[in-house]
Amino acid sequence: MKTNIIKTIFLATWALLLSSCLDIDTPPYDRESDLTFWNDPLSAVQVLNSCYEHLPSTEEVLYSEAATDNAYCKVQDFTRDIANGAYSPAYHYVKSIWNVHYSGVKRCNRLIENIGRVPELSDELRRRYVAETKVLRALHYYELYSRFGDVPYYTHVITMGESATIGRTPKAEVVANMLADLDEVINNNDLPASYPAEDKGRITRWAAKAMKARILSFESRWEELKTVTEDIMTNSGHTLFTGGYEKLFTVPNEGNVEVILDVQYAKSLRENRTQSQFLPPSLNGYAQLSPLQELVDSYIMKDGKTITETGTSYNPATPWVGRDPRLAATIVYNGNSYPMFDGTSTTITTTPGANPDGFEFSSSCSPTGYYLKKYWDNDYRASSESGLNMILIRYAEVLLMHAEAYAETNGLTATVWNNTIKLLRERAGFDPVGCDFPTGKTPVELIQIVRNERRCELAFEGQRLKDIYRWRIAENVLNGWCHGLYTGDAVGTDNGFVRVEQRHFQASKHYLWPIPQADRDINKNLDQNPDW
Repeated sequence: MKTNIIKTIFLATWALLLSSCLDIDTPPYDRESDLTFWNDPLSAVQVLNSCYEHLPSTEEVLYSEAATDNAYCKVQDFTRDIANGAYSPAYHYVKSIWNVHYSGVKRCNRLIENIGRVPELSDELRRRYVAETKVLRALHYYELYSRFGDVPYYTHVITMGESATIGRTPKAEVVANMLADLDEVINNNDLPASYPAEDKGRITRWAAKAMKARILSFESRWEELKTVTEDIMTNSGHTLFTGGYEKLFTVPNEGNVEVILDVQYAKSLRENRTQSQFLPPSLNGYAQLSPLQELVDSYIMKDGKTITETGTSYNPATPWVGRDPRLAATIVYNGNSYPMFDGTSTTITTTPGANPDGFEFSSSCSPTGYYLKKYWDNDYRASSESGLNMILIRYAEVLLMHAEAYAETNGLTATVWNNTIKLLRERAGFDPVGCDFPTGKTPVELIQIVRNERRCELAFEGQRLKDIYRWRIAENVLNGWCHGLYTGDAVGTDNGFVRVEQRHFQASKHYLWPIPQADRDINKNLDQNPDW
């Protein structure tokens, strides 16, 4: 089961902390050293498992949404100030993203560099371990370059001297190297299509191809993206989970057929601690992370119309009737409920002044009037620790990338739609007419439809930030006030919707995050991004 990886993460971390890169040849007597560590046949799998430790955590995935028009975070020096443009090269969150992914790169490079020293390891396992590691390394570089642009790229364990002199590699070269690594792994067929239960959570052949698809998507390489996504759709065996959209993100359904890659957690062994950070006070939460009205408004009607277009069935007096069912599965609004472990449900009242979960800025209530429902683990421990896995890549995203590639090249036909978007809407529970291909739309309108589908299907899955960056729409969606629920008040609102925060995005500056100042103080060869 998945605890196989989780348990060995601790052993691998301990061993790596004890090992060193000493110049002397005599191993110390009081601790494991680099001279002896790799002589253990188990060292390779221990270090490999430790590489998985640096996959994007539940916290990183969720809070990236607060840097977008999907969510708001109460806490400063987190992602909140990414959205409002008030961060700097010394900003804590910027530094933490840089550090965690370069730590991941370092561990990956250490394994690749030393795996040849490990005895009693079959050639097949050696090739598989290296292949897993190269995909993980590509994921880390993807997380880095998609935020920082040009970043130092290296494939060996750098020395202290090198770390103080290495410069930034042009983004195009980073992308080329990542894709070359992924192509090598894919073409050599060193990864299995799936694993037995005890190795669930490892990188598969299809995870490697999905990672390649993400990079191609970010780079707008649409024709190549069509080929990769078509391959996954035709040959991977992955498909949409049929148990319902809401249940897709629950502990009983972890590792289902839709999941291509997820971060492994397990109750009491390795838990994430985000439950209380998005729950209402009645469930012992404090709503540090809250959905925004802008996200709520993006969910269309079950008949396929938006809430503003001519002929819509949307009624402001009954705003939750007839909406995309993914809204109720993702966001708790006034009158929506959380399913409890004992089969009951807890209905939440979010109207101003309602006790204890009503809209409020200066308490543990949501400052937007909305709470997050996706990832609700109704069997979480009293201290709000949860063993729920965080899905990083799932088959639905492959369908969305496929549809986007065709929409961007003016080729989104009814056939492509039926093999992608229609399947998602049918699974969500749309009316039949809402699942049909939208005829009479211009190519630009079809692109917008696909983009909005992506936003709603993948809300709070860590993709919105990269999407608004690669689509170059951040200056449109991150300038001006973001909003909470409708109160009808004249003061502190826009047309009755609560003003939550005023955002600022400068296109010439904010599409690239600043290189952390602490690293530039050590390494003078790290130049800074424009306007920072």
